[in-house]
Amino acid sequence: MTTPDILIIGSGMGGATLAYALAPSGASILILEKGHQLPVRPENRDARAIFQRGFFRPRESWFDSAGRPFNPGNYYYHGGNSKFYGAVLTRYRAADFDGLAHADGDTPPWPFRYAELASWYDAAEQLYQVRGRLGEDPTEPAHGGPYAFAPVPDEPAIAAVRDRLKRIGLNPFSLPLGVDIEQWSRYGRTPWDAFPDARSGKMDAETCALIPALAYDNVRIESGAEATRLIASADGRRIEAVDYEQDGEVRRVSAGIVVLAAGAVRSAALMLASGVGNASDLIGRHFMNHNLTAMLAVDPRFTNDSVYQKTFGLNDFYFGDATCGPPLGNVQLLGRVSGAILKADLKWAPERALQALSRRTVDFLIMSEDLPDPKSRVRVDGRRIVLDWRRSNMTAHRGLKARMKASLREAGFPIVLSHLFDRRTPSHQCGTIRIGTDPKTAPLDPFGRSFDHRNLFVADASTLVTSAAVNPSLTVAAMALRTAAHIRETELAR
Repeated sequence: MTTPDILIIGSGMGGATLAYALAPSGASILILEKGHQLPVRPENRDARAIFQRGFFRPRESWFDSAGRPFNPGNYYYHGGNSKFYGAVLTRYRAADFDGLAHADGDTPPWPFRYAELASWYDAAEQLYQVRGRLGEDPTEPAHGGPYAFAPVPDEPAIAAVRDRLKRIGLNPFSLPLGVDIEQWSRYGRTPWDAFPDARSGKMDAETCALIPALAYDNVRIESGAEATRLIASADGRRIEAVDYEQDGEVRRVSAGIVVLAAGAVRSAALMLASGVGNASDLIGRHFMNHNLTAMLAVDPRFTNDSVYQKTFGLNDFYFGDATCGPPLGNVQLLGRVSGAILKADLKWAPERALQALSRRTVDFLIMSEDLPDPKSRVRVDGRRIVLDWRRSNMTAHRGLKARMKASLREAGFPIVLSHLFDRRTPSHQCGTIRIGTDPKTAPLDPFGRSFDHRNLFVADASTLVTSAAVNPSLTVAAMALRTAAHIRETELAR
C-alpha cells in the first residue's frame, strides 16, 4: 500500500488543475485516473466515427429513475471530459453568485461573491491560454487585465452572420476560447467542439495542467485505476484509505489528503457507495445539467463554408429580454454541424442531402440555467449509478428559444430548426456535493473541504452551488486553484 501526501481521484479540469497548482509544493501526489491517455488515431477527426458510431463513448450504462439504462456521454481519459469540450472558458457573471429570481424558481447565493474568485479566474485564464477580447459583452464581469491572446478569428461566413446580428441590435461577442486554431488545423480541418484532442491544439486539462504537473518528480498518475471505496478512520474524522481497481485487482492506497475530482456524478456516487461525508444527507442532491437546445438557422441564399464556426456568442438575453423579464440564458455558436453529424440523429435521411442542408445553415447552442433541486439527484443501487434528473426552468428555456428564433428570422434566416438535448449528453453536470457555510445545508465548506472528514476535499463541478447559464470549465479551474492555495496554507505549511 503506497502512501502519497496527496491523492487526487480524477484528472479532469478540477483534478488536473489542482495537481498543477500543488506540484511545486514538493508534496508527493498520486493521481488515480479511470481512463488512459487518448492516443493519436484517425477517429479523432472522423465525424462519422464520433457521432454516428459513438467510437469514444464509454462502454457502460447508467440508469434513470425508472430503471431504464442509457449510455452516458461522459469520457474517461487523461484530462477527462475536457478532451471533448467546446473549449469555451467563460466566467460566471458577477450576479450569478448573488442568487437570482428565475421564472420557475430562485437560485441561492454562493458562500462568497464574484470578487472572491476574480483573481483566480485571472490565473485560470492564463493557465488555459484563453483567447478573447474584453468590451464586447455587456454582461462581462470585471477582469484583472486583458486576455493574453487575441480571439480566434471568425471565418468569412461567420463574420457575415455576426454582422447580420449586429444590424438587428444584438451584441455578439468573441467567445473566450482555449484553442490554438493554427495548431489544431494542422492536424485536420475540422471543428474542435466534441472532437477529441490528442494534444493537438486544444487547451484542455491534460495539455495545460496535467502534463506540466507530471513533469515534476513528485507527481505521478496511475491510469486504468477506478476508485471504488473511500474508507473512513475508526473515529470517522478522516479518510484513511481508498480502494481502487486496476488490471483486474483491488488495490489500496492511503494518503494524508484525499481529493475527489471524478465529476459531479461519479464523485457523488463514490461518496454514497462508501457511506462517507453525508451527515447533511445532501450528497448526490441538487444535480444540475444545463437545458440545451441545438438551433439551426437556415437561409437558402447563404453559403456556410466555414470549418470550425464556434467563435461568438450572445448574452443579450442572459438577465432577461426587452421586457425586463427573468433571466433567459446564453447563446453561442456550435462547432460546425456537417451532414455526417446530422446523420447521427436523422438516420433515415441521406447524408448527401443533409450535407447540402448544412451548407445553408449556421448552428447555435441555446443554454439556460438548471435550478438546484434536492429531488434532482444521483443515487447508487449496488454498483449501478442512478441519475434522477428533474429538468427545471424550462419556462426560461422556451422563452430563450422563442427570442432567438425571432432574432434569427429578423436577421434573414427564414427557417429555424431546433432539437432539445436529452440526458445522454453531459451538459455541464454539477451541484451534487456543493459548498456552503453550514454543514446542515452543504457537505463542503467554501474551499471544498468536507465538513465530516477534515482531510477530504472535492475539486470538480459537483461543488458548484448554481449552474448559471455558461460553461462551467473555467469556474471549476478557478476554484481548483483557490482550493490548492488553501491546502498549501492550511495543510502543507505545517
